[in-house]
Amino acid sequence: MCNQAVSLIAAELERQGISTVAIQLLREVAERVRPPRALCVPFRHGYPLGSPNNATEQHAVIDAALRLIEDTNGTPPVLVDYVEH
Repeated sequence: MCNQAVSLIAAELERQGISTVAIQLLREVAERVRPPRALCVPFRHGYPLGSPNNATEQHAVIDAALRLIEDTNGTPPVLVDYVEH
């Protein structure tokens, strides 16, 4: 799905009271469109959770994204770069 479209949909869902986190492959798009919360990942297009068949890495990305919802200190937009472990 288009990085820009995901950000715009996330913003509308947040206005409706639903918390969101966008996993972004293109940080520059997230900076321009400003979704409420975005985890910017360093992976190739088509692989937003990392390497295929690497459940450990994929779970780490999902955990990092969900932690953005738990963090109530940040005021939207919150853009965080994912750091690979």
